[in-house]
Amino acid sequence: MLMNYSRRKTSRVDIGETPLGSEFPIRVQSMTSTSTMDTSGSVAQCRRICDAGADYVRLTAQGVREANNIGEIRKVLRGEGYSVPLIADIHFNPSAAYAAAKVVDKVRINPGNFVDAARTFKTLTYTDEEYACELRRIHDALKPFIDLCREHHTAVRLGVNHGSLSDRIMSRYGDTPEGMVESVMEFLRVFESENFHDVVISMKASNTVLMVEAVRLMVEAMDREGMHYPLHLGVTEAGDGEDGRIKSAVGIGALLAEGIGDTVRVSLSEDPELEVPVAKKLVRYVTMRQGHKPISGGESRGYDHIRPQRRRTQAVGGIVGGNKVPVTIVSCLPGNVYGKPRPDFYYIADGKVPTAQGRYIVPLAKYKGGGANVSPLASLDDVDRLLQCDSSIKWLKVPADTDVRGGALDMLRGRDDVVLIVVPTSVNVTGCQQAFMHALIDCGIDAPAIPLNRYPDSDNEWLQVKAGVDFGTLLLNGFRDGVWMETPNYKNYSDIARYEFAILQAARLRISKTEFISCPGCGRTMYDLQTTVHKVKEATSHLSHLKIGIMGCIVNGPGEMADADYGYVGAGVGRISLYKGRECVEKNIPEEEAIPHLLALIKANGDWVDPA
Repeated sequence: MLMNYSRRKTSRVDIGETPLGSEFPIRVQSMTSTSTMDTSGSVAQCRRICDAGADYVRLTAQGVREANNIGEIRKVLRGEGYSVPLIADIHFNPSAAYAAAKVVDKVRINPGNFVDAARTFKTLTYTDEEYACELRRIHDALKPFIDLCREHHTAVRLGVNHGSLSDRIMSRYGDTPEGMVESVMEFLRVFESENFHDVVISMKASNTVLMVEAVRLMVEAMDREGMHYPLHLGVTEAGDGEDGRIKSAVGIGALLAEGIGDTVRVSLSEDPELEVPVAKKLVRYVTMRQGHKPISGGESRGYDHIRPQRRRTQAVGGIVGGNKVPVTIVSCLPGNVYGKPRPDFYYIADGKVPTAQGRYIVPLAKYKGGGANVSPLASLDDVDRLLQCDSSIKWLKVPADTDVRGGALDMLRGRDDVVLIVVPTSVNVTGCQQAFMHALIDCGIDAPAIPLNRYPDSDNEWLQVKAGVDFGTLLLNGFRDGVWMETPNYKNYSDIARYEFAILQAARLRISKTEFISCPGCGRTMYDLQTTVHKVKEATSHLSHLKIGIMGCIVNGPGEMADADYGYVGAGVGRISLYKGRECVEKNIPEEEAIPHLLALIKANGDWVDPA
């Protein structure tokens, strides 16, 4: 449903008193960061999460003791009038899952570590017969758990995280989206064979490109086998602040925009109740498109929806399109943007170009000609005059409902000096803009095309969410020439420039700063995660060539930061282990010494540069 928005049809899953599926609203959830053995602290945090508007609350259960205590937390909440369904999060410990299934509304298990042993990143070899024996072992291990969940009316989430695949799956499929899908399908087929259908699926990664690809492959795999289970969406270890919000909006939003997703969790390295308003904004913004006026057009010939390739375009002015990185445009004077990053182009509506160095776009009527760094912008009404200008870059603003197939843009065929600025014409912003881009491909028009989206909001979180959804969807779907965000009621243009670059970085298309992969924390975290994230950022935020993982514990740490250059991982109470890639190089460092050790490790490997 790239062009016309509608929810993917999914089956009903009963989770306490709040059922899930396409016949119900998209549900929002969060997860506690307290120790699950801290009953009063966990109850208080559950209340805050509920009061923020969450439909479900998840708590970690490392062992049977923690699983049983979720039942006590549930009793207290029910006594206080909170009927929110509680979900137990299980890793490595089937005994905890069995205990939890008796006292919670849903149990999350990870196919990567529920039956198979903890990953060691070793390559294993199986014959087809041996692999079939492994599948029978999975069935035999799951059946008693399924029977217990059926008895207690407990739903199950099969939650795969990139980087937490078992050695068995990794050896056969690699650390790939296909491996993530097969890891779920092996379990899902067992649930199907046992006629148990209160199942939810999630495919998560900190890499938005990989996460979106994995979910799309999962939908395709279920469709092939006649399955319609609901999907839980999330970008793991998204981080905090604007980066965490934008990264989540890019990954989750791209899927919501095509109708995929029944429940959402935004994972931020912040207090969990702060995740809920972000998730609710994401859901509200996308579902406003329901019932919009139909958008004509479809996918271009040969388009691969699962793994979209960049639309082939002319390189204009040696700057825009072709194989160049996506450009950023901000509607302001250079003096209104402080620090870095700086936009590639400034749009100056009154045409009064400053003497400061920069590249400028001005209305055609204000264009004086001659300057290498000043270029004109016109509408379709003035296209003939625009094409006569001497500028090496000409910007043509076109509505997304322009009939490309009717020949309105035929004069652009083969030109290498025009960039299209595409303005949405539907509440379904991404649908109409994508329809236009696909029409360009089918008509052989290879001018670069940049979406211009205008947001009247004055609230920065709304801006981050909306822009992340709209630009992120197009970027992840192959339309990667640039972004232009206009905010008439929000005048902090330094923020706008940062948001544009953050969207490009979240889509893995243009790296402008250090990539921090930080988890939201949970009851397994044994150090002050939020404070540590800020300290690590303060010490390393100038290392824009690096990815640094900051993880609360070893359960997800080494796997979820699989593509990080360095990792800072909780190893015990007040103890930290440091990683270079997937290799643990220092163990059990006292927390107060860990950041200096991390900096020393970066320097020892030649990856340090002094701040400017």
